[in-house]
Order: sequence, then structure tokens, then C-alpha cells
Amino acid sequence: MDVSLIVQMIIAAVIGATLYTIIGIAPGTDETAVLAPVTLVLVLMGIQPIVILSFFISAIVAKKLTDSIPVAIAGIPGGVMAAPMVEHAMVLKKHGLPDVSIRKMASGSVIGTLVAVPLSLLLASLLAPFGGNIAQYAGPIFFGGAVFLALMSKNRWLALVSIVPFAILIQGLRHLYWGIGIIPEDKTVFTSFFLGITIGPIILTLFELLNKDIRQKKPRYGKKEIKVIKQKPTKGFPNPFKILDRSEVRTTSFASFLGVMTFFMSPVGITIFLGETLTKYIKNPVKRASRAIASMDGLTNATYISGTLIPLIAIGLPLSPTAIGPAIALFNAPPVLTEDHNLHHLLTMTDFVVATIIGSVIAIGLTYYVTVKYSQQICAFVFKYVPHEALLGVFFALVLMLAYRDAGLINIAGVFLIGIVAGTLHRWGVNYGVQFMVLYAAPWLLGLFS
Repeated sequence: MDVSLIVQMIIAAVIGATLYTIIGIAPGTDETAVLAPVTLVLVLMGIQPIVILSFFISAIVAKKLTDSIPVAIAGIPGGVMAAPMVEHAMVLKKHGLPDVSIRKMASGSVIGTLVAVPLSLLLASLLAPFGGNIAQYAGPIFFGGAVFLALMSKNRWLALVSIVPFAILIQGLRHLYWGIGIIPEDKTVFTSFFLGITIGPIILTLFELLNKDIRQKKPRYGKKEIKVIKQKPTKGFPNPFKILDRSEVRTTSFASFLGVMTFFMSPVGITIFLGETLTKYIKNPVKRASRAIASMDGLTNATYISGTLIPLIAIGLPLSPTAIGPAIALFNAPPVLTEDHNLHHLLTMTDFVVATIIGSVIAIGLTYYVTVKYSQQICAFVFKYVPHEALLGVFFALVLMLAYRDAGLINIAGVFLIGIVAGTLHRWGVNYGVQFMVLYAAPWLLGLFS
């Protein structure tokens, strides 16, 4: 590994940390929607895989560090994974402690990263000898994952019943494209279908706005007024082990450990379950809220890092909700990366270790410092000058471009169709994890009926 490659990795990590420090603070940004398209574009540009991995790890850590800032200040989650922390953050805000809330969450996120990186690399190396055997049963595993995640969701029966019809829609479109000669039969449309599921709720909402009756019933709002309580300035580089007390450090470390061990489960589900379970016995509302947000933030970081690294290093297939969501481009981004030719096959264990360390260290060093020291100023800037809709518009345009690249104009209509169905299912309670697993399992599942 030469010096120029290390410099590229450092630059990529700095860019990733900077970009997702800003995006993380923007309210309501879904992790998959903002990470997957950008990573995919980098892969398709032909950038070195190890450089992309550094960028991605840095982006993940930075995004998870900053999406808690608007939670603490305004009660608005910066991302889907920050939503479970709103209630606890509002308790601290009610007691006049929004600055404490930010520091606790950011420090918990750092501890989650410090626990997850070495533990994920260790667990991946232990599972690697069995990766080939696991990969042989990819189809049944994806189907089993869809069923498992469906059973874990609130609307489990709807989620279960939707698996086969959704698989028929996906494979039906692929066979349509093959049948009319849009794409050759040795090519499979995957990326744009995946992104269609990702932005399904956006596509559904946009189509609803074309309906006059629905559009007129939509609520209208003026300018939102968000009051920001002035924080005390922080001197020097903040130490997460001093910001959190010993009990909070222990709980956050244990939650992060469990997050790594349950990398194959839904990050949102495991965060809510473990975050509440580990703190429900604490009577003091402020202490309970402080420990809950620290442990939850550490847990989210751990689940995202482990859910990316373990399947990527040990198996080479996206066998976790995180891998099949935000990290999908590291596994499958035709024609550059495929299931048989991705980062699992291209990088050595040393490459994974170096890229992960560079990405995580730079994100912690840059984003953690900025988050704790300048969170109020950054949050005010983003709320005032970076509209949520503008970010969504950028990613929506990226999806349309990639849909056209995959299979021409007809595929844009195909992506709209998948987006409308996926968005409707998501609104009804069928989570992304189930839909992504079905996307992967569809060829094997429908092959059972032939």
C-alpha cells in the first residue's frame, strides 16, 4: 500500500466526514437515501475500492454523530435512526439541558465506534472461514431474513403476505425488460430497483400531489420558528469518557457490544428494544434520559459499522439490513461490482483494517470535535439555509439518472411503479428491511414455482 493511496483515503475520509456532518443535521434525512446513491456514484466512477470504503466508514460515523443535534435542539430527528432518541432528548431539553444532551449523544456515538470497529473486525475474521458455505445458501437466507424481519415488525401479517407479490413485481419487470429486448438476458436490473424502494415514500408523495383532492387536503404551513437555547462554550478537545459518567460508559459499551452481536437484525428495532431495556429501571428522569440517549447513540453506530463490515469481510453478500441498505453499493453495483466481484474479493484483511481505522479516526477527530463545540451554530445554519426538500431533490434526481442508465426510459416508469408500491407498503408498516430482502430473494423465491 503506497503513500499516494493512503493520502487518497485520508482525503476521501475528510470529504465524507465534512459532507455528512452537514447532511446529518438536516432534518428527516433517511440514512439509506443519502448514503447509498452517493456511494454508488463513487463506485461507478471507478474510484479505488479501498478509498470508497474509507469514505463510507467516515460518512457513517459522521452521519451518526450529527443526526442527534437537531434532536437535542429542536426535537426533530436528523435521520431515521435518531427518531427513538427524541423522547429522551426532550426530557433533557425540558430541564434546560440541550447542550448536555448533544454532548452525551455525541460521546455515546464515539464509544460505540471504538467498541464496534475492533469487535466487528474480530468477529468478521472468525466468520470468514465459513463465508463460502453461507454464500451457497444466499437465496434461502435472504428469504428467511425477509420472513424474520416481517415477523419482527408491527404489521407482521401484512409484511408476510406482501413478500411473494412484491417478488413477482420485481421479477416481472425484469422479465418484461428481457422479453422486449431492453436489456440482454445476462444482465439484471438491480441498482435502480433498490433505489426505487429507498425513495418509495417520496415517489408516492409526489404522485399523490398530482391528485387534486389529496393535494387540497394537505396542511399548509408558514415559516417554522425554532428557538435555540444558547449553549456554554466548550474549551479544548472534548473527552467522551469525562462527558459520560462511569455508569453511562458501561451501559453504552455493553449496548454497543450487543449491537455488534446482533448485526443481522434491524438497527431501529434493536436500538429501541435495547435502549429502553437497559435504562428502564432508572427512576430519575434526567439520569434515565442521559443514559438512554448515550447508549442508543452508541448502539446505532455499532449496528451500522458491524452490519457493514461483518457481511462484507466474512461473506461478500449483504446479509444484514445495513448492508442491504446504505452499504449496498459496496456489495453490488453493476457493472463495476457484483455479488461475485466486490470489496470482499478485492480487498485483503489488512486493507479493511486500514480503511476502517482511517475513516473512523478522521470522522471522530473532525466531526466529534465540531459537533460538541459548534453544534448550535451548525444547526442554526442548516435549519436556515439547507432545506430538507433540496436534499431530497438531489437524491431523487440521482435515482432517475441511474434508472435511465440501467435500462433506459422505460426503467424510469418501472422505478416509479416499484416506488409507488414500496412507498405504499412502507406507509402501511412493511419496513425497508423486508422489501430489500425480497429484492434479493426474488429470483430464488419465484424459481420455486417454475
